[in-house]
Amino acid sequence: MIERSNQGGEQRRLEQHTPTKHNKTMENNELIGLVAGTLTTVSFVPQVLKTWKSRSAKDISLGMFLMFSLGVALWLIYGIGISSMPVILANAITLVLAIGIILMKVTFK
Repeated sequence: MIERSNQGGEQRRLEQHTPTKHNKTMENNELIGLVAGTLTTVSFVPQVLKTWKSRSAKDISLGMFLMFSLGVALWLIYGIGISSMPVILANAITLVLAIGIILMKVTFK
């Protein structure tokens, strides 16, 4: 610990920041969250591309994608509430892709 005096001459202890097992676990969890979010988000890209290229969304369930999008929107709100960048990024991008599929579903009849 380092001791410092303030303007009144009082001594205060300042703890040095040292990496702990808890900090490493948090970093690992953040990395796992980013990888998981990336994989689940990227998994939507082939469906979006296939639907766009074929101009057909007849086999896509509108009800499923509406409920899914609502769930993703709630996860996004949750991620913002807990300030979790992996949750925010993954769900924001997934929501855009899911809404894209919904728009193609109602457009490509």
